[in-house]
Amino acid sequence: MNLAAHKVPYWGSDIQKLFQELGSSPSGLSEEEAQSRLKNQKGTSIAKMKTHRALGILINQYKSPLVLILVFATAVSIALGEWDEASVVLAILFISSLFSFVQEFQAASAVAKLLARVVIQTTVLRNGSKVNIPSSEVVKGDIVLLSAGSLIPADGVLFESKDLFVNQAILTGESFPAEKNVGTSLENAAIAERQNCIFMGTSVRSGVATMLAVETGTKTQFGEIAKTLEEKPLETEFETGLKHLGQLLIKTMIVFLTVIFFANILLSRPLIDSLLFALALAVGMSPELMPAILTLTLSKAAQKMAKEGVLVKKLNAIENLGSMDVLCADKTGTLTTGVMKLSDVLDPLGENSKEMIVYAALNAQMQSGLSNPMDEAILVYTKKIGQDLTEYQKVDEIPYDFIRKRITIVARHLKEEPDHMIIKGAPSNILEICTSAQIQGKLEALSKNILDNIQNLLAKWGNQGIRVLAVATKEVPRKPAYSRSDEQSFILQGFLLFQDGPHPDAFEALKEMKRLGVALKIVTGDNRYVAKAVAQNVGLEIIGILSGSELQNLAEEALMQKVESTNLFVEVDPHQKERIVNCLMKRKHVVGFLGDGINDASAIHAADVGISVETAVDVAREAAEIVLVQHNLKTLCDGVRAGRVVFANTFKYIFTNTSANFGNMVSMAVASLIFPFLPLLATQVLLNNFLANIPALAI
Repeated sequence: MNLAAHKVPYWGSDIQKLFQELGSSPSGLSEEEAQSRLKNQKGTSIAKMKTHRALGILINQYKSPLVLILVFATAVSIALGEWDEASVVLAILFISSLFSFVQEFQAASAVAKLLARVVIQTTVLRNGSKVNIPSSEVVKGDIVLLSAGSLIPADGVLFESKDLFVNQAILTGESFPAEKNVGTSLENAAIAERQNCIFMGTSVRSGVATMLAVETGTKTQFGEIAKTLEEKPLETEFETGLKHLGQLLIKTMIVFLTVIFFANILLSRPLIDSLLFALALAVGMSPELMPAILTLTLSKAAQKMAKEGVLVKKLNAIENLGSMDVLCADKTGTLTTGVMKLSDVLDPLGENSKEMIVYAALNAQMQSGLSNPMDEAILVYTKKIGQDLTEYQKVDEIPYDFIRKRITIVARHLKEEPDHMIIKGAPSNILEICTSAQIQGKLEALSKNILDNIQNLLAKWGNQGIRVLAVATKEVPRKPAYSRSDEQSFILQGFLLFQDGPHPDAFEALKEMKRLGVALKIVTGDNRYVAKAVAQNVGLEIIGILSGSELQNLAEEALMQKVESTNLFVEVDPHQKERIVNCLMKRKHVVGFLGDGINDASAIHAADVGISVETAVDVAREAAEIVLVQHNLKTLCDGVRAGRVVFANTFKYIFTNTSANFGNMVSMAVASLIFPFLPLLATQVLLNNFLANIPALAI
C-alpha cells in the first residue's frame, strides 16, 4: 500500500495497479479495513491543523503589544534587582493571560460543537454499498462517488466519469471548470494537465464520476499548500476598526510614556520608579481584556444564534452579519417556500397531456446528479397517479450544466428496439434543439406560428409566477454511449408547470429587514417574468430590473452604478452573481449573499458574509460562514440582530473602559508632576486597572 516506493506517480499509473497497491477494488474497502486505515491516518488531517489547540491559545495571549510592554517592564525590574516589583507585575500578567485563555478556550470548544452540526458528508462504497461518511474520514483506497456540487475530499484518480467538469481554481487559478476523463497522464504533467486526477478542496461543477482516493489530509496537493501557507482570513470592517483603535492607543501610550518619564526625571525622581510608573500608566490606558471580552461575546452570540437556527462557522462573521447593509439572495426558499408542486402537465399548445409525464418521470428518476425540488415534485406526482416505470432501464446520461441548462437521459424499453433520448430543462434551451412538436398525437414542424404561441404561453405563466420546464424526446439507434453532439433534432413533447408559493414569513421579514436597514437584492437564474411576479406577490418594491444578457454588456464602472438602482437581477449565471457582489462591495457596502446551489458558491465566497442553509450542496455550505437551519429571511433577521448586539456590547466595553482608564491615568500623571512623590506605585496602578476590568465582563 506504500506509494512512496512506486516510481511512476499515481496519475501516470494504470488504475488496476493502483487498486492492487492500495489494497482496494471497484466495490470499495470493507468497513473494518477502512476503520483500521482511519486510525493510522489520524493526525494527518487538515481539520486537525485548524483546530484550536490549548497551547496555541495560551501562547497567543502573549503576542499583544500591551502584554509585551508589561513583559518589558518585568525584564527591567529583574535586571535592576527590583524582585518585589517584578513579582507583582508577573502575577498580574499571568492572571490576566490565564483569564483570557480560559474564556477563549471555552469559546473555541463551544464553536467546535457548533461546527460539528455542519460537517460535510461524502458518499463512498463500503463492502459494495453506498454509505455517507464525514469527508474527514475518507481514507486511501476509498471509492468516492461524486456528482454536481460535491466537494472532493481527497486526491485521487478517476475510473468512471461522464461529462465531468471540476472547478479547481483554488489550486490552478483557472477561471473556467476543467474537464476530466478516465485514463493516464504524463509522469511530468503539472497539476492542471492531470486530466485523470481530481484534487481535495476542489468541487464538481457538472457531471458524475467515481474516484479512487490515493492521498488524504496533508499528503494532498491542498494539504501541502496548507502546511506551508496558513490562509489568513480577510479582516472584517469591525476588526479593521479595532486595529485602528489599537494603533491610536499605542501611539498615545508612547507619547504619554515619553512625556511622563522625562518629566519625572527633570523633577529628580528615581530613574527606575519613574520608568516603571510611566510604563504602568501607559499600559493602564489600554483595555487589556479586549481579546477575552470580544471572544467571549462572539462565542456567546454564536451559541444564542444556534438556538435560533443560525449556525456560525467563523466567529468574526457575526460582526459582518451585524454590519451588513445589502443582502443578495435567490428568491427560491427566501421569498418562496422552496417546496415545489407539479401543478400541470401540458402539450406545446397548453393542453393537458398525461402521456408526457412518463418521459418527465423517466428523466427525473434516472438522472444521477443532485436531487432537486423539481425532480422530487415530478416523482411525487408520478407516484400519485400510479404511473409504472419498471419496464424501462437507463442506458446513458448527459448531465446538467449551467451553460446548456438541460439534462439528457437515454432510456430503453425492455420490449422495444430503439432507445429514447429524453431531455428536460429551461424552455429556451430546449426549444433551440427542437425541430418539431407533438401536438394532439400528431407530429408537426415548429413553425413560426407555433413558436409565437409557445412564447405567449411562457410569458403568461411567467407573469403568474409559475416555473416551467420543457420536455423533448427522440428515438435513437442503440449504441454504447451518447454525447452532447446528439442533442439535436428533438421533438418537443410539452411543458411541466410548477408552483412554489410565497413564504408565509416573507412579508413580515421584508418589513423587518427594512427596519434593520438591510436592502434586499434578488439575484436569480429564473426569467424576469417569474422573478417579478414572485417579488410582487410578497410586497417587494421593485426599483429596477437587470437581466444577465444586459449585465454581460456592461463595463465594470457601469455595473457599479447600476447595482445601486437595481434590486432584481434575473437570468444571471454564477460568474455574474459574483460580479454583482464585487461591485456592491466596491461601493462600500457590507454585502451578504444567501444561496444553496452550486451556482451560488463563488458569490457566497466573494461576499463579506457568505450565508447558506443546512440542506445546501456541499460546495455552497463549505463556502459559507453562516449556515441557516431554516431557509428563510426571518431566521436571518434574528442573526443580524444578534450581530448588532455583539457590536453594542463590545463598544460599551471600549467606551466605558477607555474613557475611565484615560481619565484615571491622566489624573495620576498630573498628580505625579504636582506632588513631591509618585501618587501610586507601578504595581498598584496595574492591579487597580486589572480589577477595574473584571466588572466589564457583565456587559
